[in-house]
Amino acid sequence: MALTVEGVPRPLPAGVDLSAYRIVQEALTNTLKHAGPAAATVRLRYGADDVQVEVSDDGRGAAADVHRNGDGDGGGKGLMGMRERVAMCGGELSAGHRPGGGFAVRARIPLTEESP
Repeated sequence: MALTVEGVPRPLPAGVDLSAYRIVQEALTNTLKHAGPAAATVRLRYGADDVQVEVSDDGRGAAADVHRNGDGDGGGKGLMGMRERVAMCGGELSAGHRPGGGFAVRARIPLTEESP
C-alpha cells in the first residue's frame, strides 16, 4: 500500500476526521476482500475548504456484486455506509471500476464551521 498526502495537513473536525478514517478503513477492507492480489493507494488531499480521500487498487474487483447490490461487498453495507458518512458531513462519494482495471473510492468532505 502507498500513501500520498497533498496540501498542508491540519486538524480536522472530529466528525470529518472519523469519517475520513472509516472510509479509508472500509475501502482497504473491500480491497482485501474483493481485489485479489492487488496494490492499493491512499491519497489524502487537504484543500482550503475540503478534504478529499481516494482509495484505489489495481485488482480484479467484485464487478457482479457492485452492479447487483450497489454496495460493493456482496450484500454487506460497505459502500452504503461510506455514502452515509460522507452525506452526514455534506460531502460526496463516488465508487466504481477504474479504466484499465481496479476499483476506486473517492470522497470529498467540505470543511465548514458547521462540520461535525
